[in-house]
Amino acid sequence: MEKQELRERIWRELERRGVVTFPKPARGRIPNFVGSDAAAARLRSLSAYESAKVIMVNPDAAQLAVRGLALRDGKRLLMASPRLRAGFIMLDPKTIKNPREAATIRGAFKHGRNVDIGNVEVDLIIEGSVAVDLKGGRVGKGSGWGDLEYAILREFKATDEWVPIATTVHDLQIVDSQIPMGPHDVPVDVIATPTQLIHTLTRYPRPKGIIWEELGDLKLKLPLLQKLKKE
Repeated sequence: MEKQELRERIWRELERRGVVTFPKPARGRIPNFVGSDAAAARLRSLSAYESAKVIMVNPDAAQLAVRGLALRDGKRLLMASPRLRAGFIMLDPKTIKNPREAATIRGAFKHGRNVDIGNVEVDLIIEGSVAVDLKGGRVGKGSGWGDLEYAILREFKATDEWVPIATTVHDLQIVDSQIPMGPHDVPVDVIATPTQLIHTLTRYPRPKGIIWEELGDLKLKLPLLQKLKKE
């Protein structure tokens, strides 16, 4: 099944079942779903979560609960700014009184600080997904930003191939068909839903860095990528 066809199917099904929450519609987004708080809470049983000092979480609404939970649990939270316009933002729970508010995009800009990603060591990564399969295949909304964020972390040695990657989704976002994975696609080790926690034991290789020839002009002009090119 082609990726866009799969995205469209999932977006329609989530809307039809009435499990999409704000922002709506689901189409074109990492869909925010009913039960995202419960899915986030399941991550707490992971030994990687318990021991993590720095957790990288995508900025989508579907993972707002994960970001708030991480801050309440005393984890330093690394967020990519939308489309990486402002690079990466670090939030320190020691300076935050309202984790839920700070975990929003607006709150992250208010309470966080821009960070040199080359000086960060990430212990756990949480990705947003439109669909996942039980072998760890994952598809996002089609913009490629999530994959690029991971690739940048690898380029700056802020993470490596052993750092666990998880995602939170609704159970309806798990598909039986195998999702086609390319060299730039980031697989997941763990899938957390409102009802279950799945270890995929994925065998998909992870991107080791940026595949420059796949980037368009908009991404190539990012300050972070310009810095990498100069180095």
